[in-house]
Amino acid sequence: MIARYGLLVAVLALPAVARAQTAADSSAIRATALDYVEGWYEGNAERMSRAVHPELVKRIVVSDTATKHSVIETMGATALVNGARHGWGKKTPADRRRKDVTILDIFGNAASVKAVMADWIDYLQIAKVDGRWVIVNVLWESKPESKG
Repeated sequence: MIARYGLLVAVLALPAVARAQTAADSSAIRATALDYVEGWYEGNAERMSRAVHPELVKRIVVSDTATKHSVIETMGATALVNGARHGWGKKTPADRRRKDVTILDIFGNAASVKAVMADWIDYLQIAKVDGRWVIVNVLWESKPESKG
């Protein structure tokens, strides 16, 4: 009887074990986030492009000045890559550049990452697509000291 329960527990645990992440996944997720952050600061469109999925959407909630209601502003992968290409991130002085990356969670082919940068915080949703980790969504917020 005990052997049956042991076998049942082992069988039920198999799906979780099959989804367990490897050190290589964690490393690749971190590298993706750093390609995004450092690619921005370096003005490196290739790194930014490598980090983001072509269908990425980056969003921020802002206040409409006319209605005073919240609205969501969006940008896509093309805008991020072009922003890096134009060197907009290079305008941040080197001594202010932050690139703190924290993996919040990984499950299967999905990961959630927090990236703290000089003037904002990005919450990245990263997915493993065709064997490669790429950013598919970003929700971001300006830091209070950066809003004024």
